[in-house]
Amino acid sequence: MSSVLYDVAGPRTRRRTLAWSIVGGLFVLALLFLAYRQLDSRGQWEAERWQVFWEPPLGQSAEDVWRSMLITGLGATLRAAGVAAVIALTAGLVLAVIRMSTSRLVRWPVTTVIEFFRGLPVVLLMFFAVFALGLPTFWGVVFGLAVYNSAIFAEILRAGIVSLPKGQSEAAYAVGLSRMQTLFSILLPQAVRRMLPSLVSQLVVLLKDTSLGFIIAYPELLRHLQTNTQFFGQRYWFQFFVVGAAIYIAVNFTLSRLAVYLERRGTKKAAGGVAKAAEPVGGKVGGGEAGPAV
Repeated sequence: MSSVLYDVAGPRTRRRTLAWSIVGGLFVLALLFLAYRQLDSRGQWEAERWQVFWEPPLGQSAEDVWRSMLITGLGATLRAAGVAAVIALTAGLVLAVIRMSTSRLVRWPVTTVIEFFRGLPVVLLMFFAVFALGLPTFWGVVFGLAVYNSAIFAEILRAGIVSLPKGQSEAAYAVGLSRMQTLFSILLPQAVRRMLPSLVSQLVVLLKDTSLGFIIAYPELLRHLQTNTQFFGQRYWFQFFVVGAAIYIAVNFTLSRLAVYLERRGTKKAAGGVAKAAEPVGGKVGGGEAGPAV
């Protein structure tokens, strides 16, 4: 047997794959066990160290600790990421449309701009916004994230449009649609659905890159984790690291699941729903025609 892209593995290959999977799993478990032992030897699993989250020392309350992370820190992270995402998606769409122009005088300068900003580090753009343009730290983070990710989103959207069959454009032109009508009514909606996983992956990267605002003193989540560690003592660094990592993972996982939901919903709408069989007439089973798509 063989599939379209590769030959289906036989019994010997499946046994070999299973054996290597078991070996790899045992190796990962061994690494995790060594890490656990190393942390345990330093007393990182002691209950007293984790009490900083419900009975913190130095006259602080658990509400103060969690508010600094979830309300102040995470709130600042989500605000910067949300504003930057809206600006980057909008600018990326504009850049992608302009780059699809048939005029070289229009297309080449935009291509140069996209390639230039794709090659710059995000933190360098943040430094430029704060120290050269004099922007506040919030807008410095937003500027760096928006400028860099707009170039990435432009390339993602352009790749989605280019990947569509040319027959769709030709059919649209044949019925009298203009180039812009074809682009925005036919090509772009399909490109967004097709490239949605890549768009969401880049949004996750954008969210994580807000932690670079720590370098320019923007009070995002990572900055508050470090502040808490310095206030309560370096002996709590591992505990705040674990909680901070869990917060980042939870937010990014939620964003990914939302994208999956939107992708499935968009696919169903694009397919016109699922056809249902008509109810039997006169109590007889069969003979019914497929009902209208829902």
